Amino acid sequence: MVVRTEDRLVLHPDVALRPERFGALAYHFGNRRLSFLKHPDLVAVVEALDGERTVGEAFDRVGVAESRRPAFLTALGTLSASEMVRAA
Repeated sequence: MVVRTEDRLVLHPDVALRPERFGALAYHFGNRRLSFLKHPDLVAVVEALDGERTVGEAFDRVGVAESRRPAFLTALGTLSASEMVRAA
């Protein structure tokens, strides 16, 4: 799935995040998938996705630089495809 900055996403209710030194592990209890969030900034963005603010607003809140946003959008697209995050 392609994620855009104007999308509104939330962490899937069946997903739990476990903090790790590198970022976090995301486990989906429904489909039993495990994903590695390999940077603390990505974890902060995922935690900021509340369905009320857009992805771009979450980037602003966390302080993600413009130059890093394309990589974060790609990561969020991967998380969306694996059902870790979903449209609000």
